[in-house]
Amino acid sequence: MSTKTETKGKNERLQTILRLVQEHPISRQEVLLDYLRKEGFEVTQATISRDIRELCLVKASTSEGYRYVSSRSENANPKVQGRFETIFHESVLGVDYAGHVVLVKCYSGMANAACEVFDALKWKNVVGTLSGDDTFLIVARSERDAKTICSELTRHTGQK
Repeated sequence: MSTKTETKGKNERLQTILRLVQEHPISRQEVLLDYLRKEGFEVTQATISRDIRELCLVKASTSEGYRYVSSRSENANPKVQGRFETIFHESVLGVDYAGHVVLVKCYSGMANAACEVFDALKWKNVVGTLSGDDTFLIVARSERDAKTICSELTRHTGQK
């Protein structure tokens, strides 16, 4: 019975987090934690961090500055391509490849958002991605695929 209560609390917390990031320009976990506490949730920073990962929240540049947004809704959104172009153009410094791997260099703190919008487009011949703070890697099926992806992504950065 304890598990059901915890699960219900977690589900309510996750729904509350989604609502809060839509209603408020939240850009830091500490701010989200404050909002959750005002809503009656007593959680730790570690719990918030796990919830953000589970909900696939990423920081994106908006007219109000950087804020958490849900990348899950991107899959159903017909404007995914436009969102990709905006976030990618604003986040990425450069793209290069070696062998099967494409390296995407980003502004500090922006690699996760750029990687999420990249993943949302479900690129052909991509085995997977791995994101850090200012860099993300794309593993392609072949060197030729990596070269093609690199060329396409370079076009979206506005660089030659």
